[in-house]
Amino acid sequence: MSESNGQKGKKARVTSYDVAKLAGVSQPAVSRAFNPGAPITKEKRDRILAAARELGYVPNVFASSLSRSSSKIVAVISGNLNNPFYSESLQCFVEQIQRTGRQVLAFTVQEDQNSDDVMMQALRYPVDGVVVTSATVTSSMVKLSEGLGIPVIMYNRRVPDANLPSVLCDNEGGAAALARRMHAAGARKFLVLRGDPAGSTSMARVQGFRDALKKLKGAQVEEIDGQSSYAGAYRATVSRFDKPLADWPDAIFGVNDIMAIGCADALRGHFGKKIPDDIMLAGFDGIREAQREPYHLATVRQPIERMVTETLELLDAAKSDEGAPAALRVIQGDMIPGVTIQSRED
Repeated sequence: MSESNGQKGKKARVTSYDVAKLAGVSQPAVSRAFNPGAPITKEKRDRILAAARELGYVPNVFASSLSRSSSKIVAVISGNLNNPFYSESLQCFVEQIQRTGRQVLAFTVQEDQNSDDVMMQALRYPVDGVVVTSATVTSSMVKLSEGLGIPVIMYNRRVPDANLPSVLCDNEGGAAALARRMHAAGARKFLVLRGDPAGSTSMARVQGFRDALKKLKGAQVEEIDGQSSYAGAYRATVSRFDKPLADWPDAIFGVNDIMAIGCADALRGHFGKKIPDDIMLAGFDGIREAQREPYHLATVRQPIERMVTETLELLDAAKSDEGAPAALRVIQGDMIPGVTIQSRED
């Protein structure tokens, strides 16, 4: 019977009780040996780890989470990793979460996916909390997570109608500073490459850029959709200017760096334009790629490490202070001068 079911020769999983027996300790001592910071002597931990290696034992995180209130797993729902900002942020989340003895369960929201579906996938696991870096969380998902006692923290994102803790870069202030810098360099006709029309981050940057230009003399602003991606921005730039007697702007603002890079490649490769001699260009995020050749992009760098740290602080606070009002932390970004903004007098 066992052979017909394909079970012949299948080795049973080694348990913590097997390790305890070989090491001559209790089963709870085995659990403590694999739990960073747990009270156990070095001699006993070494003996347990040696027994575990001999038997080929690896703790089952999901099984052990059933016996305690914390699974030590944090779900991170990220935007499309084709945007380096999200891959850089995810890397930072993994590093910081693992330093605290926890692990990351990562999900991504693709362009054709419903964010509620991805959130539902995350909530099926015994996670201690969910960090959302790029998605629109609906009220039904918020209520579901609250009912399960799983806190949701927004990173680089805000949901105005939901009582969710959020950590943001100062998107409006950073975009306004870029607008003033371009205007001071002589730009008067501006083009904005928008991102996700429903995204709070894109809307805040567009609003900050526009509000700053309203206070400056002679500024004209046009907006087009860049779809928050390299390819979307490249296509939008070509579509906008691939015509006889194109009306060129003095400066272009991509509301994220990856769109500014796509725009730069279209301007140079398709139209033969020089940046900043013919057109000034700026982005937002401060991704590593934007500071390499041939870009050296003028941008605002989001302080990823600090934002991740504060996001995890809010997650810990939400776990211990149930019912507390949602916190909003806004962190100022750093201006990166780059070489893509230059005074017309130079």
